[in-house]
Amino acid sequence: MAGETRGGQTKAAILRAARERFAAQGYERTTIRGVAADAGIDPSMVMRYFGSKERLFDAALAVDLRLPDLAGVPVGELAQVLVRHFVERWEGDPADDALLVLLRSAVTNEAAAARMREVFATQVAPALAAVLGPERAARAGGLVATQLLGLALTRYLLRLPPVAELSAEAVVAALTPSLEATLLST
Repeated sequence: MAGETRGGQTKAAILRAARERFAAQGYERTTIRGVAADAGIDPSMVMRYFGSKERLFDAALAVDLRLPDLAGVPVGELAQVLVRHFVERWEGDPADDALLVLLRSAVTNEAAAARMREVFATQVAPALAAVLGPERAARAGGLVATQLLGLALTRYLLRLPPVAELSAEAVVAALTPSLEATLLST
């Protein structure tokens, strides 16, 4: 039992280190040795638990957007609920957020890009369908992604000063009207 606990802790440390490395360096520049060093373990342990860099990447990028149930949200409040959800999530610890790791990596890695498309198709579109219906949700999901991922890119990855310096409330207030217009026009 103690071995399982230690093994679980080791695996969690590897995943934490992998997310941080993939977020900072992307897929191509991240190495098993670097992840192992960050986790304070031998590289053979990373291979023991994950088998390859690709499988480690897949495990580190298990993305659950943790979207709230949108079924009871009025259409007029949907944009604010979505913007607030993502801002609060990213404000917590953006370096450990698998979605941000995936975003950084999707630019240069086709597997990451495919995973990003899958996340939005399987999580955002169905959540929006509860409010907008399936046909509108499919169109709206992609447009919602452009704005929310654009926010993530500029605020949390590129850290553009005009966007990064805004308070979380200011971001929600500024982005909500454009997302609302997008949702109402689809």
